[in-house]
Amino acid sequence: MGFRGVAFGLALLATGGAVAQDAPSAPAGEQLLLELNALQPSDKGGCRLTFLVKNELKSALDKAGFEMALFDENGAVNRLAVLEFNDLPVNKTKISRFDLAGADCAKISRVLINNSSSCAGAGVDPKLCLNALKTETRTKVTFGS
Repeated sequence: MGFRGVAFGLALLATGGAVAQDAPSAPAGEQLLLELNALQPSDKGGCRLTFLVKNELKSALDKAGFEMALFDENGAVNRLAVLEFNDLPVNKTKISRFDLAGADCAKISRVLINNSSSCAGAGVDPKLCLNALKTETRTKVTFGS
């Protein structure tokens, strides 16, 4: 292996170490379950997304929010939306609904969690919500991070 190969390998190791330190993983057995449970036309004219949320972390969350990308039937990003899930007590299952004006449920093919927009609670690391996230869907729409 030449100098370039060694330098490239060291650069990858250095970058990987920095990334690993920046993104602490969730403690074993702890997760934040987010299930896309239903999509249906909203009575307000648009699409209503219904989520089941269960906080299986050891800390209550005062706020958890996610930036989500919605893809159309051709796989193109149609819109970005920030959805805030407030007050998530430990081991409590909660249903949250969001009406997206102008969105057509029939044309949504995928929902991608792009990032965590908020994650707050007593002693909670702001990165925990994204790192502990487990996604599921009960719809035909692909859902995940």
